[in-house]
Amino acid sequence: MKKRPLMTMTLLILLATQVHARNDLHEYNFQDVVEHGYQEGILDRSVAFYLSGQDHGQILKNHGQYKSNKKTNGVNKTDFESCQWVLLSVLKVFQSRAKSLNANAVINIKSNFKGKEYVDSEKYQCGVGMLMSGVALKGEVAEIK
Repeated sequence: MKKRPLMTMTLLILLATQVHARNDLHEYNFQDVVEHGYQEGILDRSVAFYLSGQDHGQILKNHGQYKSNKKTNGVNKTDFESCQWVLLSVLKVFQSRAKSLNANAVINIKSNFKGKEYVDSEKYQCGVGMLMSGVALKGEVAEIK
């Protein structure tokens, strides 16, 4: 009989947690974050990044499409700060892939959060929850002129 109050309390806590859970989707300027990554030395300028719809040099060789999905702890960070951090993490994966293939660009980058493609020539999407933020991108690794 004493288990009933404990079960009730547990159920109320679970329901309260669900009511306050966040699951927001934000769009932020892509190029501002890329430039910040270059300036801070997180990214290096040997690999350029272009969202779908942005002009880039002539493609000399396309190495195919690659995907990356990263998450980061959003605690004690603004939504923008956590989204910036996680975008840079994804771009570092793309940069590493490009360098391993002797490529100098990742082109036609699209957001792909929870499998839903979002195409914009200036912005990327970032999912923000109560504790975590995430960015999922797909793009083509290429050698461009």
